[in-house]
Amino acid sequence: MNTNITDIFFDLDHTLWDFDKNSQMAFDRIFKNNFGTIKIDDFIEKYLPINQECWRLYQNDQITHQELRYNRLKLSFDALNYSMTDENIDQIANDYIEFLTDNNYLFDGAIEVLEYLKPKYKLHIITNGFAAVQDKKINNALLSGYFSTITNSEMAGVKKPNSIIFDYAVNLAQTSKQNSIMIGDDLEADVYGALNAGLDAIFFNARKIEAPNNYKQINHLSELKKYL
Repeated sequence: MNTNITDIFFDLDHTLWDFDKNSQMAFDRIFKNNFGTIKIDDFIEKYLPINQECWRLYQNDQITHQELRYNRLKLSFDALNYSMTDENIDQIANDYIEFLTDNNYLFDGAIEVLEYLKPKYKLHIITNGFAAVQDKKINNALLSGYFSTITNSEMAGVKKPNSIIFDYAVNLAQTSKQNSIMIGDDLEADVYGALNAGLDAIFFNARKIEAPNNYKQINHLSELKKYL
């Protein structure tokens, strides 16, 4: 247990907010309304790895926000051999963003661990997600009361793993890197990004993927109590 820690920075999607579950419910609603022949399970199987790769490219400034929104859908429909017009893809992209925050399932133990941590530490969020969407997620999921500051990549002008966003968040939180720790599900963006910027880090490995064992790691949010 690191007794120097005063400030904890959380990633939002895939760490507190159950992106995959909420995302599937949004797509299910869209397809039932307009594209009844698309089987949601088949689509999600293609979409998840494609979306993950598109986000990786976006985080590394290799594609734009608009390209992310378009490519992840176009490539998924192509993988299903399902013909979809650009007009339909644009409409789905817009509906998806609108519907996404109607469902706000959190990871098991999220509220419990935030209730445990809040009296002991100042809590913050650092997210690469789009500001307007992330704000809706945080508010609709009743998370805003737990966090002193929220840093998104639009505010900082860069995305994780760029150290500038961590500098920005630490300054906004009025704390120091030596007293800060980052918790997130993305090894590159959250863990390596934080460590390279001078913060401590914990890898939230809910998917139990193979990962280097020289990093602090948890599979369930309740395990944070071991470290904090």
